[in-house]
Amino acid sequence: MFLSISQVFKIGVGPSSSHTVGPMVAAGRFLALLREGREVVPGAGTLSRLGCALHGSLAFTGKGHATDRAVTLGFAGFSPEDFNPEAAARIETEIGQSGTIKAPGLGALRYRQSEDLVFDYDTTLPGHANGMVLSAYDGGGNLYARETYYSTGGGFVLTASELAKNELTAEPPSAPYPFRTANEMLKMAAASRLSIVEMKRQNELHHISAAALATMLDKIWRVMDDSINRGLATAGILPGGLNMKRRAKGIFEALQAERSTNMAAPHTINDWISVYAIAVNEENAAGGQVVTAPTNGAAGVLPATLRYYLDHVPTARREMIHTFLLTAAAIGGLIKANASISGAEVGCQGEVGSASAMAAAGLCAVLGGSPAQVENAAEIALEHHLGMTCDPVKGLVQAPCIERNGLGAIKAVSAASLSLRGDGTHIVSLDACIETMRQTGVDMNHKYKETSLGGLAVNVPEC
Repeated sequence: MFLSISQVFKIGVGPSSSHTVGPMVAAGRFLALLREGREVVPGAGTLSRLGCALHGSLAFTGKGHATDRAVTLGFAGFSPEDFNPEAAARIETEIGQSGTIKAPGLGALRYRQSEDLVFDYDTTLPGHANGMVLSAYDGGGNLYARETYYSTGGGFVLTASELAKNELTAEPPSAPYPFRTANEMLKMAAASRLSIVEMKRQNELHHISAAALATMLDKIWRVMDDSINRGLATAGILPGGLNMKRRAKGIFEALQAERSTNMAAPHTINDWISVYAIAVNEENAAGGQVVTAPTNGAAGVLPATLRYYLDHVPTARREMIHTFLLTAAAIGGLIKANASISGAEVGCQGEVGSASAMAAAGLCAVLGGSPAQVENAAEIALEHHLGMTCDPVKGLVQAPCIERNGLGAIKAVSAASLSLRGDGTHIVSLDACIETMRQTGVDMNHKYKETSLGGLAVNVPEC
């Protein structure tokens, strides 16, 4: 499967790409299976009821990530791309009152979330930590159809059979520049004398038109930028029970006041970078619309870095937005294809670490970096997130996730700057760093992989 920019950057709904977006997508896919009459058990009666069992990380942190709500709304026909919060709240209330769900194309089916959606804390499915089994039953309670889905991070969803034969490639074999590793990418850049963004653009144009690509990139940035602006303008308490106060608005207003007096210290630029990221991740925590970059939990890093470039770098040009996003997508594709972007699989090194690497590469590219410097920037950022655990307090994408995005963006800017001070030569390659992240994730105790069974999740008293 080729990882296009539309797959690396998905427009979705918070708080989690793997625990909210993925399960909603899986529920929609299951409805399609039922409408098409596939996988129906021979001799089954009339379709009457829907059910779901969540396993592994989806069970352990599903309530904090609104996984149960995502499945329910997916069964009701909602999708992450065009999610309407007001309509969702209304439909969810109707389902709770009636005990039935109006599944598109299937009519009214019995569904009581408290009974028909099970959090199975004892069983982890073999394919991935984020596993879920969706079932349908006839009027007699007999199995009508069943499918296993895995939410593998960043909104990617695969059935058990798809996962078994899944062959991800950073770039398609039929494309002009089919690099599968960073080393291949650099060799192709040297041979063709093209930049990474030029190669990535040609590979995308192998599938869609130039106009469609431009429209897609513009939309991705518009949603990212909107999420920053909403976060900077909104105060209040985040949902979920931690009683965490939204901070971006207050910090932003203080920074604006300091700038007007021209008395800000030089290190205050870090606060600007952080506040953009915090704004996005507060929006994500509140269930707002964000872009997986490459995940919802890490959605603030890349927009914050790009906004820093546009608003604070004197030589910035808006036409470089596409260059930033395409370069970042090329790096994200390499990481997803050769390791993981799933916190439940490799910890937060795969989420914020990957996002920081992507953002560093994008910033280095728009600042004039060579392919070797871009690769170096991504490696520096990823290397210094290796071993980072995913231990969300109360299973919510809030602490430490929101601030962690701010620091990930700061690291991205620092990594890009360091790489531009050199000529691109370095000891640790990006490929070696990606493989190290994969191995570290395999070795990491499951308590630190989005289960909220270790780390900060058990050492911070819940408020």
